[in-house]
Amino acid sequence: MDILHKIVDVSNDFFWSYVLVYLLVGLGIYFTIRTRFVQFSQFGEMFRVIFERDKVSKKDKKGISSLQAFFISTASRVGTGNIAGVAIAISLGGPGAVFWMWLIAFVGMATSFIESTLAQVYKIQDGDEFRGGPAYYMEKALGQRWMGVLFAILVTLSFGLIFNSVQANTITLAFEESFNISKSILGIILAIFTAIIIFGGLKRVAKVTQVLVPIMATIYLMIAIIVCLINIKEIPALFLLIIKSAFGFEQVVGGGIGVVILNGIKRGLFSNEAGMGSAPNAAATAHVSHPAKQGFIQTLGVFFDTIVICSATAFIVLLYEVAPRSDLEGIQLTQVALANHTGDWAQIFIAIAILLLAFSSIIGNYYYGETNIEFIQTNKTWLLIYRLAVVAMVIFGSVAQFELVWDMADLFMGLMAILNLIAITLLAKVAIDVLKDYVRQRKEGKQPAFKANHIKGLKHAECWEDVEQSSKASK
Repeated sequence: MDILHKIVDVSNDFFWSYVLVYLLVGLGIYFTIRTRFVQFSQFGEMFRVIFERDKVSKKDKKGISSLQAFFISTASRVGTGNIAGVAIAISLGGPGAVFWMWLIAFVGMATSFIESTLAQVYKIQDGDEFRGGPAYYMEKALGQRWMGVLFAILVTLSFGLIFNSVQANTITLAFEESFNISKSILGIILAIFTAIIIFGGLKRVAKVTQVLVPIMATIYLMIAIIVCLINIKEIPALFLLIIKSAFGFEQVVGGGIGVVILNGIKRGLFSNEAGMGSAPNAAATAHVSHPAKQGFIQTLGVFFDTIVICSATAFIVLLYEVAPRSDLEGIQLTQVALANHTGDWAQIFIAIAILLLAFSSIIGNYYYGETNIEFIQTNKTWLLIYRLAVVAMVIFGSVAQFELVWDMADLFMGLMAILNLIAITLLAKVAIDVLKDYVRQRKEGKQPAFKANHIKGLKHAECWEDVEQSSKASK
């Protein structure tokens, strides 16, 4: 186990120090400029679209709604990264790490728009459901099936197995802090409930996450707001501390500005997943009248995840003490900080909140793996093996070392991001043309509806082809 940890640690240092930071920030800025700052110019449209129910959805009753797709992706985003990951970033990189989390979120919103729009353009229909994501647009748009298969394998291993071990690890740490419950016993209980849900199919996934995520996220946010109001006089100084620490002018903890940046960007990406290629799998499942709508919705998801929820956790921790206790790991730091603000009951609340949020992430993560297994090969045996492996990794993560599961998650997260960022850079023009088509129709007072022939030369967008034109072409 120690050898595995060393290999993972060295690989992480290489990828994050020399490749990923430049790719994530550089391409995020590039996509922001190319989309004409879509994350700001279309911010209001994102809220309008998320609660819209397309007529095409009502009529055909295929796929799931935009709101359900948003909750599936948010189920994977909101959880461990928001509550435990932020605390880890601060404990390792200091207050300045929060600034870099904000930065990666703002530029990442444009990246998220590109990847989620592409997922919608190149999605496929599977019975009454839709499937799609990076593996699909790598094969259909780039013509590189090997690339799609490689990405599908990485997603399946990362989300279904490794990321789920992180979620389980965080739950057991939280319950150990609050209730002194055995990790192995809780791990078995989590595994049983995971099995019950994942053998129920996508519709059950959507229903479960649609209930769990909004309730717990709302309660957690309300508590965070109360904490900020109680400490309102300290907020201006807190913002100043974050900015100073971000550029090395005032660092309370951490070994230099490189540590601050790396930890902020790592935890930001783990939390909001912008550019990683995971959220597009959920974006592709929605049945909407225009691909840009899911681009908007997933972009809003990044904002909600990092700028809102991660900031709430950061304020709770930083208002507790500037230099967090070194003996606390991840979620335990957030628990102790919140208890310091509101009372001992907060530790119990955080344990329950992380149970529900992280458990919903396990469900959302599972789906990402399922849809990518379907891409590689439709085989019930492989799907059964995958489901059993998910359950096993929940048990493993519950009892594994804290550092090991997080380091493994960072490594696989980085590998996924590199492959996906290469693909969406090559295909960015398609997503930008889709955005232009949407904006044009809105300016004309229309309810945007998309067809493949709206973009010259667009091929392999089978779900958006005009039926009459397709039948004529086949003749």
